[in-house]
Amino acid sequence: MNPEKDFAPLTPNIVRALNDKLYEKRKVAALEIEKLVREFVAQNNTVQIKHVIQTLSQEFALSQHPHSRKGGLIGLAACSIALGKDSGLYLKELIEPVLACFNDADSRLRYYACEALYNIVKVARGAVLPHFNVLFDGLSKLAADPDPNVKSGSELLDRLLKDIVTESNKFDLVGFIPLLRERIYSNNQYARQFIISWILVLESVPDINLLDYLPEILDGLFQILGDNGKEIRKMCEVVLGEFLKEIKKNPSSVKFAEMANILVIHCQTTDDLIQLTAMCWMREFIQLAGRVMLPYSSGILTAVLPCLAYDDRKKSIKEVANVCNQSLMKLVTPEDDEPDEPKPVVQRHADPNPDDSLAKQEGTGSGGPDGACDSSFGSGVSVSSPAGTGRAPVTLHLDGIVQVLNCHLSDMTIGMMTRIAVLKWLYHLYIKTPRKMFRHTDSLFPILLQTLSDESDEVILKDLEVLAEIASSPAGQTDDLGPLDGPDLRVSHSELQVPTPGRASLLPTPSTKGLECSPSTPTMNSYFYKFMINLLKRFSSERRLLEVRGAFIIRQLCLLLNAENIFHSMADILLREEDLKFASTMVHTLNTILLTSTELFQLRNQLKDLKTLESQNLFCCLYRSWCHNPVTTVSLCFLTQNYRHAYDLIQKFGDLEVTVDFLTEVDKLVQLIECPIFT
Repeated sequence: MNPEKDFAPLTPNIVRALNDKLYEKRKVAALEIEKLVREFVAQNNTVQIKHVIQTLSQEFALSQHPHSRKGGLIGLAACSIALGKDSGLYLKELIEPVLACFNDADSRLRYYACEALYNIVKVARGAVLPHFNVLFDGLSKLAADPDPNVKSGSELLDRLLKDIVTESNKFDLVGFIPLLRERIYSNNQYARQFIISWILVLESVPDINLLDYLPEILDGLFQILGDNGKEIRKMCEVVLGEFLKEIKKNPSSVKFAEMANILVIHCQTTDDLIQLTAMCWMREFIQLAGRVMLPYSSGILTAVLPCLAYDDRKKSIKEVANVCNQSLMKLVTPEDDEPDEPKPVVQRHADPNPDDSLAKQEGTGSGGPDGACDSSFGSGVSVSSPAGTGRAPVTLHLDGIVQVLNCHLSDMTIGMMTRIAVLKWLYHLYIKTPRKMFRHTDSLFPILLQTLSDESDEVILKDLEVLAEIASSPAGQTDDLGPLDGPDLRVSHSELQVPTPGRASLLPTPSTKGLECSPSTPTMNSYFYKFMINLLKRFSSERRLLEVRGAFIIRQLCLLLNAENIFHSMADILLREEDLKFASTMVHTLNTILLTSTELFQLRNQLKDLKTLESQNLFCCLYRSWCHNPVTTVSLCFLTQNYRHAYDLIQKFGDLEVTVDFLTEVDKLVQLIECPIFT
């Protein structure tokens, strides 16, 4: 520093002492500066006051020399003490040079800067609030300082600033939020602790409503919840708990929609605490916001469904996920089947279809191990309209939901409980919104058929319920369910033929092969016959399914649908089966079910008497197909009391080639004749 330079109104003695390496000498100089500034205050000499502050700032605090910088810091603090309540007029000039020293490489200097700022803030109190953001910014950096003395100094200053904010009603929350939003993503443990402590303080001030800005900091809070430090996780849990309490108290003012996707992301994390907390929030959101959450259904399902298959190690997450799933399902009502066309205004009012945008991001995030069926959502996705307004009717977007359900059902690695939940959802949607759901039936049908090979009986039962609903829903009786690929019955498993509605004939002509309907009853639609064709095709290509589960599947269908229709249509289809061995096996299976199953008691009685035209038609239809297997034909004659014809058939057996299979069939027939049904 140039000793010749004029530092007036500071005396040469003050200047010399400020530059001294000894703290005591600098302190004496500070007392002299305090005395000098008090005189200027008494004289109301603002020019000289500004001059002193400027000199201390430019020539000392921002000097290249470390001792000069220390002198400048203690001098600025002395000015502030001398100014007292008037210090508010000069705060910018007092604070800025001190904050610049927060970045100094020397830890002692950073400590002195902390001490100086503490004294400045202590005198100014509420007047520092307009400068709060720069103070907070500087403090958040010192909170992570490696030097313990600097850190403890910053904690003292931090506490003082918190007291000022708590007792004041002039805190600029709007201006502070962007800084908080930026700082909340710090990975440093101490910086995180600092942020959380401030959120707790602001949350406790009655005049400050932090809930309005929760969507901007919620993602950051969940990230901090995953910190390695137990203490920080605990603090963050407390903060989130306080927010949730407030949300429950004032649900009408909460921006549920703006936070939905943030929760969806964190419900899919691998950290148990984050996942459980996010899932608990999701449960409350669905229950408090109701239908406001419907547009986010596909994202919620992506997060919730895999949790339903968790084992006891994650029992609590599984239980909360189950409540979320049930609550969300209850939100879907028949009104969601109404056409969406007349609501263009609503589409502009909020994000038109969060599900669509989310489904497009499928597979890009961290929700699943391979991203195959994971909808991942950026935290930037938000909805402009507040949840509490209730002005815009909520539209259910089925496309995204069906995409997620289809995806989970297709994934063979997914747990049984998840698969059951998916099937329950599909059944629920077909019941509540059949018109919209039938637009998706062609894409769902193949995977539903595939699910019949599942290892779990419970999954198969639910699957059959969905298929039965598809086959019997009045909404499925339409002419425009999809294009016809061709009349051939023997198409690949994924193809679905839509039969032309109309009266079925017992012996169809070749030109209408595969398109005729089954004998219609009021409960069957044009998908019923399609289902029967595809089911038989599945049995044909997967013989093990027929052997192990064939009877179980057909018996369940007889309970869920019209048994007469099932037998009539299957016999009709088998009549034109080109694989004769399969036809014989299938007829034998159907015959055994017909003769022994309790579910078919009524149908047996109908065939026994053959009193009505319907029962006679059914017998004729069955008889034609049953001819694929000689022994089943005889047993059908016995059941329908056509004994004379049975006698004629048995005589014909003498002309047949006697194979092992044939003898086995005869043996089974003898056993059947001896069973109570024939008695």
